[in-house]
Amino acid sequence: MPGIASEPLKFAYWVPNVSGGLVTSDIEQRTDWGYEYNRELAVLAENSGFEYALSQVRYTASYGAAYQHESTGFSLALLLATQRLKVIAAVHPGLWHPGVLAKFIASADVISGGRAAVNVVSGWFKDEFTNLGEPWLEHDERYRRSEEFIRVVKELWTSDHAEFAGDFYRIHDFDIKPKPAGRPHPEIFQGGNSTAARKLAGRVSDWYFSNGKDFDGFSEQVAEVRGYAAENDHAVRFGLNGFVIARETESEAKAVLREIVEKANTEAVEGFRNAVKQAGSSTSDKKGMWADSEFKDLVQYNDGFRTGLIGTPEQIADRAIEYKKRGANLLLLGFLHYLEDVEYFGKHVLPVIREKEADLERV
Repeated sequence: MPGIASEPLKFAYWVPNVSGGLVTSDIEQRTDWGYEYNRELAVLAENSGFEYALSQVRYTASYGAAYQHESTGFSLALLLATQRLKVIAAVHPGLWHPGVLAKFIASADVISGGRAAVNVVSGWFKDEFTNLGEPWLEHDERYRRSEEFIRVVKELWTSDHAEFAGDFYRIHDFDIKPKPAGRPHPEIFQGGNSTAARKLAGRVSDWYFSNGKDFDGFSEQVAEVRGYAAENDHAVRFGLNGFVIARETESEAKAVLREIVEKANTEAVEGFRNAVKQAGSSTSDKKGMWADSEFKDLVQYNDGFRTGLIGTPEQIADRAIEYKKRGANLLLLGFLHYLEDVEYFGKHVLPVIREKEADLERV
């Protein structure tokens, strides 16, 4: 299987910088949104085989998330608390000017020795824009703005005389220093499920994040985005969201999943579903985010249960390897009890994945 095992599968975790954990459920969650907890978690994660962490972006209380730390400042704090971990800050075009964001990330990158990255979020939560007095653009216009945003930050990071003339941003002879550390620019991640999102990844993003998907759903996304990337002579890598419930037996893991769903905060899940419904239905081909998500999928608000990383370490490793065969370069993971579950993953799941990767090399 040439090429499949050429590079180890990478792992990232969702930073719980937002209260309520990674599931919208009243099940006990020994996960805390505060900095002290997250600092301990970041150190544990990088010592457990995680290469990346993604800080969530949420600006106002909503849908079970009463409290939230701002993503870029929190990401810098985690970078300062770690030595190897790369931290991805989620950011919104329309709420950030790309020049200001480029300056902040360049400084964070230099301070951390080249470990800063960004996840450009085109936006699904209308109230965060309109309640701040900012315009809410139609779906494809948000992605057009995101593409200009990405092109501007790249230009600012790589040019001493940055120039850009677009419909949303105009930059003239602008120079930011210091530049990012040791490479042309920090990695740029981007998600979305719509055709507009897939085309965006195929033109300008370094990484394309997929919401939770089964095998066929993920393969379909990879094939389409790779096609767009080939048309643009562009290289893109793929990350996949998943929620991990690893236990000694499959029955134990599935019992935890049942309890999460049975104790779902119905009001919060329904509120979230109503808010994101337009994200899937406002596109002409109905391929937007959460377009086909059911109630149980939205209890983990990025469809993480769909990826099926639930069971014994061996079962989870088998699924991870299958996703790697289908194009995944990175798995972005959420957990119920972060400290305990991340440690368990590093000790019991990741070694099995590495063994199976070694087997791939011998095929």
